[in-house]
Amino acid sequence: MAMTTLSTTIDAGNAGRVDLVVRQRLGASRSQVRGLVDHGCVSINGGSCETIAAPVAAGDIVSIRYDPTQRYHEKKKRQDDRTFSVSFEDDHLIVVNKSAGLLTVPTDKNESNTLVERVSIYLSHSRRIREAWVVHRLDRDVSGLLVFGKHKPIADRLIAQFKRRKPQRVYAAIVAGVMSRADGTFRSHLATGKSLERFSTRPSRKTEEAITHYRVRGRMSDTTLVEVTLDTGKRNQIRVHFADAGHPVLGDPRYKTKQAMHPRWIRKRIALHAKSLGFEHPVTGQAMTFESPLPAVMEKFLAGSR
Repeated sequence: MAMTTLSTTIDAGNAGRVDLVVRQRLGASRSQVRGLVDHGCVSINGGSCETIAAPVAAGDIVSIRYDPTQRYHEKKKRQDDRTFSVSFEDDHLIVVNKSAGLLTVPTDKNESNTLVERVSIYLSHSRRIREAWVVHRLDRDVSGLLVFGKHKPIADRLIAQFKRRKPQRVYAAIVAGVMSRADGTFRSHLATGKSLERFSTRPSRKTEEAITHYRVRGRMSDTTLVEVTLDTGKRNQIRVHFADAGHPVLGDPRYKTKQAMHPRWIRKRIALHAKSLGFEHPVTGQAMTFESPLPAVMEKFLAGSR
């Protein structure tokens, strides 16, 4: 392996960031510079350069030691964003486990720091693809699994599956009160109020049919753990249906708020988690299923209720 070493002494004219110096010296792209830095090929004054944004001043010496026959690809960065974790990723899609408290996408208020933005930032560090394409959503205060497309055509194919009600979506919820029936189905038509709240009403051209199946997984003295499966995925569907039934999800700030309060549920989030997601891979056709364990806060609540 024939290694080449190039050294440049910085003068006032090219002081600034190290990546600009390396790009000018080699005629390399930003991605190639990232790869060289990731593989330890760049040093400043004899010390290893850890980031492409490292500053260089007049008098500094930037050295590049590399094999001209090798292409230095960027290394995949460890995902340490506390707002989500990666459950699966390939060249076509990414499945993430979202934390509660984060919007999936901006509302009409154009909020920043949303899940789609954070996942896009993650993708821009690991591959050339820099945008996550939204397929479905979770409410801000709900945690759990979502899938994003890495290309618009992939997202469109996944969206088509959701429209055909093909994906399997299973949630865990802790609801107020003790539910008497072991299982059941809620079916209603949902409309949207002036404050964007959802409510059940008579069918019309402005309403959306929502179908929610549930099965009781545990009864406590004053709450119930339920497993919820969706036929439809309408906004706030689970929350509205259980509130209508007199068993709002714990911590819900919008539907049957007083009833949803519990002295041991002190978190701002609601006790709802998207624990399972299954769909057909839009390229390979393979059936894929992902599972996410209950968040620690829900496990702790249940443990204290037994």
